[in-house]
Amino acid sequence: MGAFEIVMLVLSFVLIILSLLTGPKSRGASGAITGGSSMNIFAKTKERGVDKIISIITMIAGILFFLFAILATYIGK
Repeated sequence: MGAFEIVMLVLSFVLIILSLLTGPKSRGASGAITGGSSMNIFAKTKERGVDKIISIITMIAGILFFLFAILATYIGK
């Protein structure tokens, strides 16, 4: 296993852990299906504090994973 595969493996674990750490933004799937009274899918909700930091780190890790996946196709892995 080379360094490239290790980086991809670490990035995938980071993405999984960060997506599990993100807080829920709605009441879940049942609220989306039944149309809960206080739920609006298109409403702008502001993230604050730790949620915003986790969201930014998740976005950066996702972009890095995407770039490494594209790079893998050009390297010939």
